[in-house]
Amino acid sequence: MIINDVSKSYLVNSEPLEVLKDFSLTIEPNTICALVGPSGCGKTTLLRLVGELEACDKGSIVKSESELGPVSYLFQEPRLLPWFSVLTNVEVVLRPFYENKAERVDIAMKFIKMVGLGDYAKFKPDMLSGGMRQRVAIARSFAYPSSIMLLDEPFQSLDASLRWSLVKSFLHLWEAEKRTTLYVTHDVQEALLMADLVIKLSKRPMEIINKHYITTPKATRSLADPKLISLQASFYN
Repeated sequence: MIINDVSKSYLVNSEPLEVLKDFSLTIEPNTICALVGPSGCGKTTLLRLVGELEACDKGSIVKSESELGPVSYLFQEPRLLPWFSVLTNVEVVLRPFYENKAERVDIAMKFIKMVGLGDYAKFKPDMLSGGMRQRVAIARSFAYPSSIMLLDEPFQSLDASLRWSLVKSFLHLWEAEKRTTLYVTHDVQEALLMADLVIKLSKRPMEIINKHYITTPKATRSLADPKLISLQASFYN
């Protein structure tokens, strides 16, 4: 994906608010790019532009052939339908793509089992813990046949131990079915464990301060690694 000289402004109290100005970034297909920056700098706006929920005022976003098609979103809240079971919450996103219900159920169950919730498929969301509901959301985002995944701080509101557990669940699914992923977070450690490319961003209008490519395999990364410790420190300088 090539984000080329993209600009985006909004009218606030009849005055233009410049969020992005001539912003450029290249992301390799089937990699995870983490965007780390202050609140309100334009990270979510960039996700919306990539997801084609909004249009650029200027510039272009060019996707590779493998990135064309539907887009999956994973939000801070699970956004599950409370009247549906876990299984149906995942199966429902497959309905536009698969006519056969048995096929949809099989696909949904595959992803539900991959996040460790096979025994909870018939449960309603209000019967699950917050972490379990977010696991359902992860399963749903991967079950949806997307080419690009957009993550907007999906683990921010969770305690540390649960957050790392969900990061592992996400990476387990991503390694099995890699997709180009843009990941917004304020948590530098999270970004260093998950991403192939971590970008430090400025305040609005958003600019790139630093790019960090991480080649260590995700499965073997540790926050005790001196290289990652050094990278983490650089985000606070």
